[in-house]
Amino acid sequence: MTMPSATPFVIVATKGRARETRHLLDELAAQDLPPRHTLIVGAEAADVAGLAEHPLVRAGAATLRCTSRAGLPLQRNAGLDALATHTHDLAPASWFVVFFDDDFRPAHDWLLHAAQRFARSPEVAGLCGNVLADGIHGAGYDEATARAYLLGKRPPAAHWTQVATLTERPDGLYGCNMAFRGTVAGAQRFDERLPLYGWQEDIDFGGRAKRFGRLVCDPACRGVHMGVQGARTSGLRFGYSQIANPLYLVAKGSMRPVFGTRLMCRNLASNLFNSLRLNRRKDYFGRLRGNLRALVDATRGRLSPERILSL
Repeated sequence: MTMPSATPFVIVATKGRARETRHLLDELAAQDLPPRHTLIVGAEAADVAGLAEHPLVRAGAATLRCTSRAGLPLQRNAGLDALATHTHDLAPASWFVVFFDDDFRPAHDWLLHAAQRFARSPEVAGLCGNVLADGIHGAGYDEATARAYLLGKRPPAAHWTQVATLTERPDGLYGCNMAFRGTVAGAQRFDERLPLYGWQEDIDFGGRAKRFGRLVCDPACRGVHMGVQGARTSGLRFGYSQIANPLYLVAKGSMRPVFGTRLMCRNLASNLFNSLRLNRRKDYFGRLRGNLRALVDATRGRLSPERILSL
């Protein structure tokens, strides 16, 4: 097989999941086309505890960093800033960076297929892959279950990324597994006004990346999002972000109004429905309270993504 000309790099922002990150490093080491370098960015020492002994880190193929505070956009930006020292000898169009969540498990050929796509499709600025199963909407998957999906021992669970052919993504990419060409990664950063979990930071980044080229979903890049529970924003804060972040991004111009309106209405309806059902699987009541508080703040002209920091 002819090797592609596009060179992969990987950035992983992690919080409270050193064990899951170690497993992801194992998957990256086993890739058919290993990344030229991987940057693991935590918010404190505990986030990367024990990872210094991983073979990739010991070999210098991966680097551990910590930021001054937690925040997905902040941590991903720290990775992008550090990446500059590893890409200075490469033309921006010849390399790409992949953002994997620490609980995403890529198939062994994910990076190879992404590199091939970028190499043969110069009009593509960014892509996300085919998510075989996504535990974020349920109780989450363990490593064994993720492996079963990857090996085909379990049939894929329905997901919007499962497309038969290369498909345009007008509303951005799925942040658990998305890749951008160096021309994008060298020119823009994630919006740090979206604090903590940074909900919809992937749509914002992708919405701004469209000026560089097409955003697509590539069915050849397969993987599983385990949806590990824990280390996430509280229900109240997350619910506030479900309203504040789309309104902010629509006003900013990186999210289409129809997409933002649909997103807010769907989440509000889901939180109300599950609260009335007394569904305890997630803090739906807290999310509903956050939704309503954000709507009240919007009517008073006090709405902003950063207000979750004081909730």
